[in-house]
Amino acid sequence: MSDTVSILSEFFLVTFKVLWAFVQSGLKWFVRQKEKSVAGQVCLVAGAGRGLGRLLAKEFARRRAVLVLWDINSESNEETAEMVRRIYRDTSSPTAGEDGPLPQVYTYQCDVGKRECVYASAERVKREVGPVDLLVNSAAVVSGHHLLDCPDELIERTLMVNCHAHFWTTKAFLPDMLEANRGHIVTVASSLGLFSTAGVEDYCASKFGAVGFHESLSHELKAAEKDGIKMTLVCPFLVDAGMFRSCKIRREIASFLPPLQPEYCVQQAMQAILTEQPLICMPRSMYMVTFMKAILPFEAIVCMYRLLGAEKCIYPFLARHKEAMNNNEAKSGD
Repeated sequence: MSDTVSILSEFFLVTFKVLWAFVQSGLKWFVRQKEKSVAGQVCLVAGAGRGLGRLLAKEFARRRAVLVLWDINSESNEETAEMVRRIYRDTSSPTAGEDGPLPQVYTYQCDVGKRECVYASAERVKREVGPVDLLVNSAAVVSGHHLLDCPDELIERTLMVNCHAHFWTTKAFLPDMLEANRGHIVTVASSLGLFSTAGVEDYCASKFGAVGFHESLSHELKAAEKDGIKMTLVCPFLVDAGMFRSCKIRREIASFLPPLQPEYCVQQAMQAILTEQPLICMPRSMYMVTFMKAILPFEAIVCMYRLLGAEKCIYPFLARHKEAMNNNEAKSGD
């Protein structure tokens, strides 16, 4: 009898907590949360040389974080670093010494798809800069080929950079966070890590893997009662920038669900990070799409995709990529 009462009591307590979690999440949609300060904290951005990684680095610079920039392309990484230095100077107080010395920015050439390179670069960071407070995994690549046209090495490269790299960077920097019970890990994934589309099997698989890794690690930290370490998963819809530029859904629907501007994505991501939000999908309609995928039969999802033109939304990008490769081959042949 006492066991039954205990189970019922625990059941009602869990039910209350679940309902309260819904209320709290709902309030965050309508009430702006207070953002935490990252001034003086060490923020490492992997993939900082371009795209969302570069924009995120600039936003952290505006909040006077100490930036550690990783990218495989040292030239573009240095360009980001110079942008960060200008932001530091522009946002410094006109009154000398009021805000203290300007934060520093450190650059490292690192191929996050190679674990030896990640571990070696991580040791340098810990030796030259110190423990990392915020780890932002934003490096990503896309092969740009249909599955049967895609060389095996490009498939492996996509999985290494977009998924495996999260394991290496986390294994490198999480121990210090665990010791201090403080830190923040940000996974920049994609809506294509929550639901898929045709033509980018390797990319979808890598992003599904990154999402699964992030969620499992979040549960592990909760199980270890390391609540001081925060996790934020960022899942934007198609971004109107380099990687998937020219991707589009059905013309009649596109005005209601256009590709996202990179600046908007980063603004939303920063708000989620600084308010310690576990998950941010952009736009918000992506939450509904993910929910419908979970409850609808597959054939129903196929019908919805065809209505939206989503089943082939990546095809224009693949065609443009193939044309560019053919043109490059023709030029090299000349």
